[in-house]
Amino acid sequence: MPLKQPVFLTKLLHSEHWPAYLYYFPLIPYYIFSALQLRNLTFYLAANPSIKYSGNGSESKYKTLQLIPKKHIPKTILVLKDSAFSEIINKLEQAGITFPIIAKPDIGFRGLLVRKIHNKQKLQEFLKKNNINLILQEYIDYPNECGIFFVKIPGEPTGKITSITLKKFISVTGNGTDNLKDLILNHQRACIYKKIFFKLHTDNLNKIIKKGQIIKLTDIGNHSKGTTFINGNHLIEDKLTRTFNAIAKEIPQWHYGRIDLKYHSWEALQDGKDFKIIELNGIIAEPTHIYDTKKGSYFASLKSILTHWRWLKKIAVKNHKINKTNYPKTKPYIADMLALRKYSKNLVRLHHNE
Repeated sequence: MPLKQPVFLTKLLHSEHWPAYLYYFPLIPYYIFSALQLRNLTFYLAANPSIKYSGNGSESKYKTLQLIPKKHIPKTILVLKDSAFSEIINKLEQAGITFPIIAKPDIGFRGLLVRKIHNKQKLQEFLKKNNINLILQEYIDYPNECGIFFVKIPGEPTGKITSITLKKFISVTGNGTDNLKDLILNHQRACIYKKIFFKLHTDNLNKIIKKGQIIKLTDIGNHSKGTTFINGNHLIEDKLTRTFNAIAKEIPQWHYGRIDLKYHSWEALQDGKDFKIIELNGIIAEPTHIYDTKKGSYFASLKSILTHWRWLKKIAVKNHKINKTNYPKTKPYIADMLALRKYSKNLVRLHHNE
């Protein structure tokens, strides 16, 4: 068995594990220049008029999903804070949603509190611990997941795909000797997220895994949960672009962001078949291929983010001029962001208490 690199060294040498502010702090001068040039601090919030603040993280995921034709999304219900459990089960049955299901905060980010739940008892336990607005979705069992970033300049007939991120779910393979806990600790990547995986697999940590048996450690395609993000930009081509132009036309006033989806096969996705959009992201979205450090560098990541910010600026300004989309007023926006910060702290607290 090859020697495992210490966790601190892995985090130091691979920028995918670096703090988020290191990706954005160096680009603040561009934002300041743009704000001064346009004489407006909130200009970028005009990019996606159909989503609250263009999808900066304060929007309802449920409301955003409703912008997409139902044929493209999982069956989904909204669960409001303090809802009776019997009422929730009723809504699930009426929507035709059966276990397992995916639960996630209606306002959320970076995979916080996203869970795959297998039965009513586990759902009830989850709801008792997390009394906030949630969405419950049918679990889509397509084997593949990806994120596709799409931009469309207002007034232009078509848009384009600017980033493709393929997602590889983390797993360990049994050797007939080690238990699951040791397999996680001895895995170069899994050990970085050991606290998450120990919680998810608490009942099986001492179980000896048969030789050759593959244990998938998570079903949630978030980088924060150990999923490997793979740069798939070589897959950008005309057929896929036409498919996503057709999808984007069905989503009103959405010009900039990332579509996260599960799909059966790449060939079917190119044809616009056998896929489900699990999340529609707005301006908070990242071109997540930047986290593939095997195919790029930290400075290449900064360049990619800056390129997307330039598109964001162009889209917002065009929306303002052509479609008369107003730039939000600064004072109410700041008040909303302070409220979001308070909510986010509570979300992080709930996540760590899980």
